[in-house]
Amino acid sequence: MTILVTGAAGFVGSHLCEQLLKTSETNVIGIDLNIEGNQLKMRNVKSLLKHPNFKLYDIDLLTEDLSTFMKNVDVIYHLAGIPGVRSSFGNDFESYILNNGLVTQRLLETCRHHTIAKFIYISTSSVYGEKDGKVTEDLPTVPLSPYGVTKLTSEQLCHIYHLYFKVPTVVLRYFTVYGPRQRPDMAFHRFIKQMLENKPITVYGDGLQSRDFTYVADCVQATAAVKDADYVIGETINIGGKERATVLEVISTLEELLGQKAKIDFVTKATGEPMHTWADISKAQKLLNYRPSVRLREGLMNEIVDLAELYDRKE
Repeated sequence: MTILVTGAAGFVGSHLCEQLLKTSETNVIGIDLNIEGNQLKMRNVKSLLKHPNFKLYDIDLLTEDLSTFMKNVDVIYHLAGIPGVRSSFGNDFESYILNNGLVTQRLLETCRHHTIAKFIYISTSSVYGEKDGKVTEDLPTVPLSPYGVTKLTSEQLCHIYHLYFKVPTVVLRYFTVYGPRQRPDMAFHRFIKQMLENKPITVYGDGLQSRDFTYVADCVQATAAVKDADYVIGETINIGGKERATVLEVISTLEELLGQKAKIDFVTKATGEPMHTWADISKAQKLLNYRPSVRLREGLMNEIVDLAELYDRKE
C-alpha cells in the first residue's frame, strides 16, 4: 500500500507517518513546505528520513502539479494547512483561504481523475463553535473563527466531491492534540517552555476554559486505523482524548511535574475560542475501535521530556 501524507513534517503528520510505517508493506510519500532550514520540521522527520519506505518532498500544494504524486497512491491523509484561531483574524485570512480551502479543492479535483481507496481529511473541533456537553458529529456547525470557517469549508468540499464524483472521503475532527513535537504556538508547548525558562505563563481569559485533550499517540492510532476501516467513507468522526481539564488544572499538573510554582500572567480572553470542548467519541469507538489510553499527566510528562531536550534544559 502506498499512502500520501500532506503536512508530513508537522506535529501530528510526522507521528502519523511513523505509525503508518510500522507496517512493513506500507510506503509513505510525505509532502510538506519549507522544510530545509526549519529546525522543528527537520527534527520531526529526522527518523523518518532514515526509513527505506519513506520519501519526503518539499513542495507547495498551491502551485505544484499534484497528479505527479498520485501514481499508485492508495490512500491520502490531508493534514497540511494553516493552523491557529487567533492569527486567522485580520490580514492573514487570505493565507487561510488559500492553504486550507483552495489546497483541499485542488487535491480533491486531482482525486477525481485517479482511483484511490480513501481521501482522509483532518479537520478540527473548531468547526462546532460553542457547545454545551458532549459534542456529536451531527450537531450544527457554527465556527467562531475564520480558521474554523476555512476548515468547515474544506469539509464541505469533501462532501461535495464525494457526492458528485464519488471521491471516497472521510473527515476526522481532532480535539486539542498535544504531546511531543507540539507546535510552539500551542498552549502546552508555551506553558512548558515558559516554566522551563522561569518566565510567566500567558493565560488567555480566566483559565477556567476546558478542553478535551487528545494525546498524539492516541490520535494517530485512530487516524491510521481509518485506512483499513469499513463503513467510514462519507463519514465525519470525532477524535477526542482520555480526559478533559481546565487550563488552570493543566498548569497545576505542570507545577507538580516540574516541581516549581508557575507565575501566571492573565490576559484578555482570546477571540474566536469556545469556552469548553468535549468530544463524543462513540462513532470512533464503533468504526475505528478507538480507545484512547494516555492520561493527561502521562502525556504532559512526555511533552516535558521532549521540550527539555529541544531547549536543552534539565527536566
